[in-house]
Amino acid sequence: MVWDFREGELFEIQEPDDHQIPLVLNSPHSGRIYPRAFVEASRLDYLSLRRSEDHFVDELFSGGVALGAPMLKAHFPRAYVDVNREPYELDPRMFDGPLPPHANTASVRVAGGLGTVPKIVAENMEIYGRKLPVDMALERVEHIYKPYHAALRRLIARTHARFGRAILIDCHSMPGNIRITGSAMRPDVIIGDRYGTSASSDLSRLALKLLEDLGFAAVRNKPYAGGFITEHYGRPARGLHALQIEINRSLYIDEATLEKRPDFAKVAGAMRQFLENLATEVSVPQVSTAFAAE
Repeated sequence: MVWDFREGELFEIQEPDDHQIPLVLNSPHSGRIYPRAFVEASRLDYLSLRRSEDHFVDELFSGGVALGAPMLKAHFPRAYVDVNREPYELDPRMFDGPLPPHANTASVRVAGGLGTVPKIVAENMEIYGRKLPVDMALERVEHIYKPYHAALRRLIARTHARFGRAILIDCHSMPGNIRITGSAMRPDVIIGDRYGTSASSDLSRLALKLLEDLGFAAVRNKPYAGGFITEHYGRPARGLHALQIEINRSLYIDEATLEKRPDFAKVAGAMRQFLENLATEVSVPQVSTAFAAE
């Protein structure tokens, strides 16, 4: 139940001393508070449940707050509720009663077990050993999903009003075994812009160049083009840009133990430098005009 969390545990906004750059940082999958009741209701152990996290991504990008960008970060785990989905992407086979008629029960993500209330964690391990009450899913949507998105909308609207544009950086991680189809390349970072619909192509190309300049093997939209958050909040014609960033986990954690590698601080420093360079570029007057509302 949602009430498994204490007050203030669901998510938080880290505010800069001065909101001075048009970036908003979002870390929706790095939550690592697992309520006892949730773990006990699962057929998986604690370490297995953690396989679906974007491990420590909030820490990797936290340097952006000192640069002047707010960060919204989840404390609830992705295995509990996934805010990078539509609000009602739900699998009817998981629940003991009928879902509301507006539920999207036929999406590709639901079919894969990765709906708003996930059925599986990574490696196709089923979370639950029995059906859940429908009310449990709807409570998670009502009391976690909706407040989280309301907070994100406010941050984006505030940034847009202040700067005439807003650039959402949606922060994620990916397994170390990801390869580009038809290639042996293992990308370090993937930029997703929903194939040019969630951010201007100029911004996406700039992000790629800045990452490559820092020594990363970076690609765009392969195989991750962005999820619901990127698609939903990116409106380039209105000066609202959304980029999803996926970082290869093997760069900074041991994927077996989920412990930080010695290079963690180095990767975090590189992400801070990337954000600083991006903020500098988009703040140049002749460049910033291109990212403002038409």
